[in-house]
Amino acid sequence: MHRFTDPAETPDELAPCVVTLGNFDGVHRGHKAVLSRLVEIGGERGLPAVAVTFDPHPLAVLHPDRAPEVITPSAVRDDLLEATGLDGLLVLEFTKEFAQQSPQEFVQGTFVDGLRAKVVVVGVDTRFGHKNSGDVATLRELGETYGFEVIALEDVGDGERWSSTSVRTALADGDVAAAARVLGRPHRVVGTVVHGHHRGRELGFPTANLSPDSAGLVPAEGVYAGWLTRLDLDPGEPDRTMPAAISIGTNPTFDTKDRRTVEAYVLDRDDLDLYDERVVVEFVEHIRPTLRFDSIDDLLVAMAKDVEQCRAVLTQIVH
Repeated sequence: MHRFTDPAETPDELAPCVVTLGNFDGVHRGHKAVLSRLVEIGGERGLPAVAVTFDPHPLAVLHPDRAPEVITPSAVRDDLLEATGLDGLLVLEFTKEFAQQSPQEFVQGTFVDGLRAKVVVVGVDTRFGHKNSGDVATLRELGETYGFEVIALEDVGDGERWSSTSVRTALADGDVAAAARVLGRPHRVVGTVVHGHHRGRELGFPTANLSPDSAGLVPAEGVYAGWLTRLDLDPGEPDRTMPAAISIGTNPTFDTKDRRTVEAYVLDRDDLDLYDERVVVEFVEHIRPTLRFDSIDDLLVAMAKDVEQCRAVLTQIVH
């Protein structure tokens, strides 16, 4: 997949094309339905499929106080978009100046002059241009002017709306299973393993602590069943993806002022040295909320129970 940032520098092999537009935060099942149709239409017309997106999120520039937390940072998002079969990804820098473009200026500069779009595929609620003044009707009018077809897709979903907002809400509630239903995969957080207080190792449950700058929206505090994948190892290598009990919280039992951390204990493994490795943590099921225990012994009993519950969940899943 070609990734580029200026429509004036569109690679020759990507123009003309079929194109879609969106933020694609999370690359959830609704996004993938649009992208799948885009790739399908591209195949039917013998044209490459290109997605146009923005970085940063428009609300982060226009209304920072209302900007949502990003579900999947750009590097993760771009990998997920590539996996849909796209031929190209145009990532436009979103600035206040960029936001002043009228719908016609945006369409002409990006879709027409840059990408030479023959077909534009969008959801029915797509908005674009200054103050989101452009909609599907606007796009159809501009298509007649500039000679491209517009295909508007209705929302899809199994009785629920597949949206980035619903994913954020589910993660804030700790309902990672609901988030996965919308995403079409377990939610992921990516980070580097760093040293912590080593309490887990002292207790017999050594954990991989993710760095504070980990990428991806962190779910609510609690214990989760999930997977840890080592990005430095090639797919298929032993110990690349392993079942894990994941804890998010501040370790209240120890009466410290720890920052909120994400840490993962790989089930039944105390021989792993993961420091400085890049890993992906995937959240499959919420096990329990974060609790403060009266003693270390009570904590150990709870941790052993957590591990068994995680094992019961994960042994039923082929990863």
